[in-house]
Amino acid sequence: MGKRSITSRSTWAIIVAGMLTGMGNGSVFGAAVMCFVGRGPFEDWGGQGSLSYIPTTFNGFMSWSMLVFGFAFVAMLFASLSRHDALEQQAG
Repeated sequence: MGKRSITSRSTWAIIVAGMLTGMGNGSVFGAAVMCFVGRGPFEDWGGQGSLSYIPTTFNGFMSWSMLVFGFAFVAMLFASLSRHDALEQQAG
């Protein structure tokens, strides 16, 4: 039986580390955009219940930017570890 790939051995680590890193960076991006544009272009604060996830609200924009950055970092981490595994398989 062959050795399992890096990505198959670290699936949960990829998801958790990617979402934590990406959502942290997304919150910084969202805060910077909010400081730049202010609350003026948003019709509602959107801080209660499902309004927190509607992108046209102030809080919803922050939530969506965090989710988008989180999924993007998971994809980047998966791609980089897949490539790393391919290089190790080629060398070994």
